[in-house]
This record gives sequence, C-alpha cells and structure tokens, in this order.
Amino acid sequence: MKIMDYEKLLDKAYKEVKPIKASERFKVPEIESRVEGNKTIIVNFKQILDYLRRKPEHVSKFLSKELASYAQIDGNRLILNRKLSPNRITEKLEKYIKEFVICKECQKPDTELVKQDRFYFIHCLACGAKHSVRNI
Repeated sequence: MKIMDYEKLLDKAYKEVKPIKASERFKVPEIESRVEGNKTIIVNFKQILDYLRRKPEHVSKFLSKELASYAQIDGNRLILNRKLSPNRITEKLEKYIKEFVICKECQKPDTELVKQDRFYFIHCLACGAKHSVRNI
C-alpha cells in the first residue's frame, strides 16, 4: 500500500466518522430532593448511581463528608440528616463525578472504580488509563 492511498483512506474515514462529545453523551439525572423536618431526602439516588456505575456506599460516604451530614441509604433513596438545597447537593455530586468518574486522560465517563489493597484507582474502559484517587 502506498502512502498516498493510506492518506486518502484516512481522510475518507475522518469524514465518515461522526465525533461524539462526552458532554453530550454524559448527562447525570437532575437531583430530586425534598426536605422533611431536619432531613433532606434524595429520592432518585439509585437512578443517579446506576448512571454513574458506582456503589451506593462510596457515593453516600463522599456526600456525607462533603456536606457535613450523616447519610443513610434507605432503599432507592439517600437520607441526609440536615436541611440542604438541591444546588448544594448538585455541586458536591459534580465534584464527585470530576474526581471519581471522569477519566483524567480522555475526559470520558466510561470508567470503573477499582480497589487494590487499600488504594482506589479509576480504570478507564475507553482509553485504558489508570489513575489513583483518594480514599474517602
């Protein structure tokens, strides 16, 4: 195969392949919360977890520490023992996503959280990168 043929095929492939932007593909469901007394309940916690592909214990522990509130998993809901605005919860969830979900190399959300010994790593299923993250 000649270099010229390769370059023509490569140009043709670039024209036919539609690029996918991670921001279009990855949109976390909006937090549905309500306040009952001194507690804030995230009603769609399970739905958010399914989208992020993370364990409920990990996300609830992070939110508990970041929001300075005891967190309790109750079925598909998360109960926080404090009155909180949906904006504040969303802000902390975005921080979690940036730190524990999005790949630092390719910026894609196709990752898994892997624990090796006492350490956690983000393993990207898209590019194969592996990054350590803090324990929470």
